[in-house]
Amino acid sequence: MTQKQHWAVFIDNQSNKQGLIQQLLAEAKPPQGLEGLKGLKGALFSKLALDDFIEEEVRHDQKHLTPATSQSLQSMSSGERKKALLNYLLETKPNFLILDNPFDNLDQDSQKQIKGVLTNISNHIVIIQLISRSADLLPFVTNYSRLDLNDFLVINDLSLIEPKKNKIFYRDVPQALNRFNYSHEHLIRFKNVSVHYEEKPILKNINWQIRTGEFWELAGKNGSGKTTLLSMVTGDSPKAYGQDIFLFGARKGSGESVWDIKKNIGYFTPAMVDRFRGYHSLENMLISGLLDSIGLYVKPSQAQLRVAREWLALVNMEDKKDRYFHDLSLGQQRLIMCVRAMIKHPLLLILDEPTAGLDDASAALVVALVNKMAEESQTTIVFVSHRKEPELKSHFIYQLELTPEGSVGKVIDNKK
Repeated sequence: MTQKQHWAVFIDNQSNKQGLIQQLLAEAKPPQGLEGLKGLKGALFSKLALDDFIEEEVRHDQKHLTPATSQSLQSMSSGERKKALLNYLLETKPNFLILDNPFDNLDQDSQKQIKGVLTNISNHIVIIQLISRSADLLPFVTNYSRLDLNDFLVINDLSLIEPKKNKIFYRDVPQALNRFNYSHEHLIRFKNVSVHYEEKPILKNINWQIRTGEFWELAGKNGSGKTTLLSMVTGDSPKAYGQDIFLFGARKGSGESVWDIKKNIGYFTPAMVDRFRGYHSLENMLISGLLDSIGLYVKPSQAQLRVAREWLALVNMEDKKDRYFHDLSLGQQRLIMCVRAMIKHPLLLILDEPTAGLDDASAALVVALVNKMAEESQTTIVFVSHRKEPELKSHFIYQLELTPEGSVGKVIDNKK
């Protein structure tokens, strides 16, 4: 049997990967090295393909990926969704499979399972792996290239694939315009908190204490309850009522509104970017973070303008203050959204998967910014990620571990 020629295409957040995907699937002339794919049947494994199936299920109740189960794709974990998509695509019997960052948002066990399936099929299906993080490289791939914007560049030496060096943050973190007056030792305290959805246990006897100025990672496998736990911190989950939970100086359910809770929090998750599709300048984006608004609808004060420009200078974008947010690269957008969440120096900053989908260089820059904000402010930070970012300098990890009765929590002290 002739050995299949598998490829890794290293991309960054400037690469036109959609153009390459369309070129390969539309039976156009493939780039050098991939000529053998012309006329063959391809399939795409990507988040965008998965989102299309989710939308079809929501709008038309068409369960293409999981017809044998009553569970919706939306209710599945990231790992379960990706396994369902991969199984569906393999049933179509493609000659080649394009993998667009297949391991994003997956825990280590889910990654291992999918790698096992891909290794098994690599004997009879050509794999084209589009890869942003070098640690994700599949072991059976032996051909390498880099997509430099639109140029497909064949690379013979894998050591030549190195992240670009980013600028260092030379300036100090700007001071807060208004400081929060908070005198309690704990920001958040959970005592023996358990959560069920119908008959399914999610969390079991969670005990978690977060103090002012601490830097936490929240970790756990897909489906371990990280999102459920965060939703109780942010006041968005009714499951918090009747539980022994202390939030920002008050026991949960003592008369506070959800806005009383949220005013203390800066929050970012990549899904928030979709809310800013209009023509928002970077300066206005940051000032809207001071006002907790989507867009800026009032004339900013001189003090607000000054602090926004100080933050832009910190992230080396002071010359882009009038640029539109949607014109930035993905990595630049993430930096701006992290700054927007932090600009008011909230009591608690929650960053939910801020490096998901980023290339190595952009992810390193986001991590460096988060480390700097933790070191130079009194804001408490909770950083959520499936991927272990080796340069992240958190003080503690709160690890959720799955059990049949629901996930239990374990504190890991990184300072020891």
